[in-house]
Amino acid sequence: MNILKSIASTRLLLVASTATHIRTELEAPDQLCTLLDAKISSSWPSGEYDRDAMEFFLARLEEGGESAEGWYGWYALGSETPEGSRTLIGAAGYHGPPDSTGTVEIGYSVLPEWQNRGYASEMVRLLVTHALSFEEVSLLVAHTRIENPASIGVLSRCGFLPAGAGLEPDSMRFEHHRVGGT
Repeated sequence: MNILKSIASTRLLLVASTATHIRTELEAPDQLCTLLDAKISSSWPSGEYDRDAMEFFLARLEEGGESAEGWYGWYALGSETPEGSRTLIGAAGYHGPPDSTGTVEIGYSVLPEWQNRGYASEMVRLLVTHALSFEEVSLLVAHTRIENPASIGVLSRCGFLPAGAGLEPDSMRFEHHRVGGT
C-alpha cells in the first residue's frame, strides 16, 4: 500500500484520503479495497460519511492539492485477524484545515459491526494528537446529536467538554482546547 499520510496506534491505522481514493469510492467503490489493501464490509460507508460528504472532501482535495491531504477524510483500518490483514472499520477526519482562529472541526463514525470496542475513542485520540501537532491549531470542535450517548461518551473520554448547542437542532457542540502549549 502506498500510504502518503497515515497515523497509527496499536490497533488502528488511519490513512488520509486522497482525491484518487474518493474518486474511486464514487465511481468504482469495489476498487477501494485494492487502493487501501483492506477488506471492506458491505455496510460501508459508515454513518454520515455518505455521497455528499465524499463529494465535499473530493472538491476540497482537488482545490487544495497535496497540501490538503490529511485535513479532510481518514480511513480507519483495524487489524483484527491473526494474519494481520486489515479491515476498513470506519471513517474519521477534519472538516478542513484550521481556520483563522486556529479551530479545527472533527467527525468520525464506526461501522455497526465494529462499534462498542473502543475504536471511536481511539480514532478521536489519534485525530486530536495529530491536529495538535500543528502549532496553529488551538481548538478542536465536534458536534453530535443529543440522543447519541455513545458519541457524547467518546468525546468526553477524549477530553472534549460540552460547549452549548450545536449547529443543527437537537445537537451539541463539544470543544477540546490546547492546554499548556501542547
